[in-house]
Amino acid sequence: MYCILFYVFQVAIQCLETTFKISPDDTHLAVSQPLTDIFLNALFKIDSLSNAKISPSPEDAEKAEQLKNEGNNHMKEENYTSAVECYTKAIDLDLKNAVYYCNRAAAHSKLGNYTEARSDCERAIEIDPTYSKAYGRMGLALTAMNKYTDAITYFKKALVLDPDNDTYKSNLKVAEQKQKEASSPVSC
Repeated sequence: MYCILFYVFQVAIQCLETTFKISPDDTHLAVSQPLTDIFLNALFKIDSLSNAKISPSPEDAEKAEQLKNEGNNHMKEENYTSAVECYTKAIDLDLKNAVYYCNRAAAHSKLGNYTEARSDCERAIEIDPTYSKAYGRMGLALTAMNKYTDAITYFKKALVLDPDNDTYKSNLKVAEQKQKEASSPVSC
């Protein structure tokens, strides 16, 4: 079903581009999020809402936890693609576990897939708004995307939830420094 919807969406994008004579290269028309991301996030939210009442069976929950641990081992081995696959399988078994999304976000970040990491962090935060690690990982993904103001906001939220976390403090300082560097005029 998702493939069909995604294909229809791609056709719709092509129609809009042709009709209005625009392309992804028209940076002056840029929005905060690509249309594909907006579509996938909306689709995912609709799907997750329809499954919100579904809890995993004890067997599925146990299997999901095993897959998470397998993914964690892949992360230690720096085999990030396999980690993403394990976390995705865990998510398929338990849609409401914020840790699985957050772990997959970490793997996506290691692969340079920051948009996917951001989406996973958003989902983790939706599931558990008190999960500081999701805010911290969101900050890292946003920093990598040069969205320093947003990154700073997320690092500050992480620190509200976990005020003694030195990693969040350090990452906040890095994002603030990068924001200063990006906004200061370059001297010739």
